[in-house]
Amino acid sequence: MTDKTFTLNDGNKIPAVGLGTWKSAGGEVQTAVSYALKNGYKLIDGAYCYANEDEVGLGLKEAFDAGVKREDIFVVTKIWATYMSRVELGLDKSLKSLGLDYVDLVLVHWPVLMNPEGNEDRFPTLPDGSRDILRDWNHVDGWKEMEKLPATGKTKSIGVSNYSKKYLDELLASCTIKPAVNQIENHPLLPQSEIVELCKEHNIHIMAYSPLGSTGSPLFKDEAIIKLAEKKGVTPATILISWHVANGRTVVPKSVKPERIEANKTVVEFDGDDLQVLKDYTEDINKRKAWERFVYPAFNIDFGFPDKS
Repeated sequence: MTDKTFTLNDGNKIPAVGLGTWKSAGGEVQTAVSYALKNGYKLIDGAYCYANEDEVGLGLKEAFDAGVKREDIFVVTKIWATYMSRVELGLDKSLKSLGLDYVDLVLVHWPVLMNPEGNEDRFPTLPDGSRDILRDWNHVDGWKEMEKLPATGKTKSIGVSNYSKKYLDELLASCTIKPAVNQIENHPLLPQSEIVELCKEHNIHIMAYSPLGSTGSPLFKDEAIIKLAEKKGVTPATILISWHVANGRTVVPKSVKPERIEANKTVVEFDGDDLQVLKDYTEDINKRKAWERFVYPAFNIDFGFPDKS
C-alpha cells in the first residue's frame, strides 16, 4: 500500500501511507527514515519543531545514496509557530537540515504566532514561564505568506495542520490558494467529523497523525477493533491504519522499530460490514461526545476544537 496515492486539489499526488517522525529520538530517526525508504515507503512526515530534521536529512541522504530516487519520495515539513511571520525563512531552515532543494508539502504547524524575537528559537517563554505568544496576530496573515511559497520552487504544495472548523472557515473566507491538506490528530476515538466534513466539502485532503491513538492506546483493547482484527488476521494497528486509507485519508504512523515500520505499511481491504462496524463505533463516540484527544498544545489558546461539555 505504500504505492497507493491520493490526488490533492492542486493536482499533486500524495502517498496514502507514510512514516511519521514526531518524538523519534536522536540516534534512531536517521535509521528509521533510511530503512522505511529502502523498504517501500514513499512519504516522510517531519517538522522543524521536532528538532530532528538534521537526522531525517541524513536518513534521506542514506536512502538516496542507496538508489532511492528523490522524485519518488514525498517529503513534508511544517512552519513552526515562531516562524509564521517569516515563513520562507522557516522553510529555508528545514530545507538546510533536510539537505533538500524543495519539499513536496509544507504546512502551517499551528495557527498561532510565538514571539519571533523571544528568548528561545522554538519555545520562547514569558517571565512566568508561559509561552510567549503574540495574541493580536491573525493566522490568515500567516497563510498569505504561505501562498507565496509555491512560486519560489521550494515546495510543490501548501497546507495547514491542526485547523478546526473555526480556523479553516476564517482562512477559506479570504485565501487565494486553498490549502491542499489539513493534518490533524485523527483516530476512531477522535473522528473530528466536523472538520473532516468541511475539508471534504472543499476538497482539502486529510492527513492523520497519531492514528493509533497513543502509546498503550485504549483502541488496541477495544472489543470492536479486536474482533475486526481477528476477522482479518491482522493487528489492531493494521485495522486503524486501514480505516484511514479506506476513508481516503493519508496516514503517518510513527515508529523507529524496523518490524513496526514494516507492519505499518500493511493495509487490508474492508467490506461493507467491516466499514459499518467502524462507522457505528465513531458515530457512538460522537453521539456520547466521548472524544479522547492525545495531543494538547501548551499554548493556552482556544483552537476551536469541540469539547465534551
